[in-house]
Amino acid sequence: MSSLRLVRTNRPFRLLWTARSVSFLGDALSLVALMLYVAETTDQALAVAMLLLVGDFAPALLGPLTGTISDRFDRKRVMVGCELAQAGLLVVIALWLPALPILLALVALRAIAGQIFQPASRAAVPAVVRDQDLESANAVIGLGTNGGEALGPLLAALLVPILDIRGVLLLDAATFLVSAALLAFLPSLKGDSPTDTARATFLDDTKAGLRYIWTTPLVRAICLGFFAVVAFTGIDDVALVFLATDTLGGGDSAVGLLLAAVGIGLFVGYALLARPNRRVAMSTLLLAGFAISSAGNLLTGLAWAVAAAFVVQTIRGLGIAAIDVAVNTLLQRNVPGELLGRVFGSLYGAIGVAAALSYLLGGLLIDLTSARVAFLVGGTGGLLATLAVAAAFRRNQ
Repeated sequence: MSSLRLVRTNRPFRLLWTARSVSFLGDALSLVALMLYVAETTDQALAVAMLLLVGDFAPALLGPLTGTISDRFDRKRVMVGCELAQAGLLVVIALWLPALPILLALVALRAIAGQIFQPASRAAVPAVVRDQDLESANAVIGLGTNGGEALGPLLAALLVPILDIRGVLLLDAATFLVSAALLAFLPSLKGDSPTDTARATFLDDTKAGLRYIWTTPLVRAICLGFFAVVAFTGIDDVALVFLATDTLGGGDSAVGLLLAAVGIGLFVGYALLARPNRRVAMSTLLLAGFAISSAGNLLTGLAWAVAAAFVVQTIRGLGIAAIDVAVNTLLQRNVPGELLGRVFGSLYGAIGVAAALSYLLGGLLIDLTSARVAFLVGGTGGLLATLAVAAAFRRNQ
């Protein structure tokens, strides 16, 4: 079954895919609008940084808890409830446009609802597609969400002058309502097997999920390896700005070109992985993704021109797409359905923490040395982490 046919003929998957793509597009729209609003009203870079912090890093700390929700309740209802909550909060923000402290609190609440939605949506995929279609399904979802994230800022640039900040935020609220309406037509999405969740407390279930991750060799290797690779290589978004301008002597256009390179690679990578009848083992794909994304940063540190950095960053995007598809598929195939939400919630919460650490420590490294050194250190560290994961996979074969 081709990936396009999977979307056309599998109605539950089509509903899930469309809902996620639409809401990701809206997310990208509102992020740009809120950043512009905060920048214009406060004229402080710190305020924009705080907005990004409460919208990304802070909810990631709740990953183990948010994942537990999708294992204790029907995942369809969890997703619909999260989309409705995000729509309601965006309407409040749009109509009120409050002062910064209240705005940050509302954005944090919306981000928490999104953090609950993500593990539920990832855990829902095995319930709506066949096992042999999981890789293609995850790649197609990546195409949709990556496309929404890439198109969102461009649409925001066009729509903000026409609709103003309030209008764009209300448009984002509408995308969440559309997503909720689509998800409402999904069948019930409960765990694959009965558990004693009803008798256990919420915190007991959360602890059980963390215990499962730590005591299951394959899952532990995936989670620790993913965390380490992101902690080493996540600095690229910050370092590319300084590499393009200070090291390679480019201007703002060079910065935009390099930042777009990974997105192009992601799109191509997802398109290639969405092709059916692939025979690459998911563990091999994961290791390849770790190695390519890390080597991409290492080679970026050696780049002698903007064009060379663009090429290796595009290749790095291929690796990131491979990581995303391989991680999701491996966990969906190997983790019991009743634990899948907790595993996804804990993993991607940890990835958010790893990215924040990479930004912080990488920024300090750039200030002390240079962007080129930061890329070389990050790429080398990512490759060493890849070797450690490969060794762990071999021990557990």
